[in-house]
Amino acid sequence: MLGRTAKGVFWMARYLERAENMARLLDAGHRMALTRDAVISQNEWRSVVETVGQTAAYKQSHGTYTGIQVWNFLLREKGNAQSVLAMIESARTSARSVRTALTREVWEAINESWMTLSAMLAKPVREVSLGEVLATIRRQATLVRGAVEGSMLRNENFNFFRIGTFIERGDNTARILDVKYYVLLPSLAWVGSSLDNVQWDSVLRSVSGERAYRWLNAGAMDPRGIAQFMILDRRFPRSLAFSMDKVRSNLAGLAHQYGQETSAHEQVRASGSQLHGLSIDGIFDDGLHEFLTQFIACNRQVAQAIERDYRFYA
Repeated sequence: MLGRTAKGVFWMARYLERAENMARLLDAGHRMALTRDAVISQNEWRSVVETVGQTAAYKQSHGTYTGIQVWNFLLREKGNAQSVLAMIESARTSARSVRTALTREVWEAINESWMTLSAMLAKPVREVSLGEVLATIRRQATLVRGAVEGSMLRNENFNFFRIGTFIERGDNTARILDVKYYVLLPSLAWVGSSLDNVQWDSVLRSVSGERAYRWLNAGAMDPRGIAQFMILDRRFPRSLAFSMDKVRSNLAGLAHQYGQETSAHEQVRASGSQLHGLSIDGIFDDGLHEFLTQFIACNRQVAQAIERDYRFYA
């Protein structure tokens, strides 16, 4: 498989997943901001910007963190190369560059997503329409994934799409958890308070895990239990362990197709082994921030190794 084809499929998946993650974060931020006073509301919106790593870019054009400024910056601002609109455009461009490697259903789903969201985000988004916009972003991403799952051969194209998806998903979940303790809470004195519990509920909603967690834990909001669920629970499709497992299994598919492994396989196995041997108590004792920082760095190294090993720059 040519490196440019692998690159196109891989990054198409990453852009789509990143756009959907953005919509989920904005939805959680909006829910929280509606129940808070002006000061705490701005803290919520600041946490959204911090989570997606766009604080420096945001500060260049905005001085405050009001909701309408934040969501329009992250959704559609022309000066923001990481906006949802820019990512959907990039996903479509990547898909078009590898059009012959995709089924008609996948191409049509991506093209429809681009047309729908381009029209919807042509004008500034008002609060009254924010919910509809965010729901549409999530729905369009789901349609593309459904087309991939339902029409693509289980070959290298499918494996690169899945690897891109789960690398991006693992990174997003780790960043959300990291920001929880270092941005969302006003101070450590709030840990365990009613505000802390509401914040954890917001974190679960941002990864669509609130209902699943309540099913498994009889509705109890326990910070360690939630962290365990989001990091180590292999039943939850947005946990770090689940994401790493899927990256590993799809890399194994590539090894089978190409008849050899690469350095990326070794890195993923090492990361997976570390997760298998961990407990949530051990993670908290050693430092949640330190663990998540290391995971994000390892995840990035795996992505770079895949790009290098499969000649994405060929």
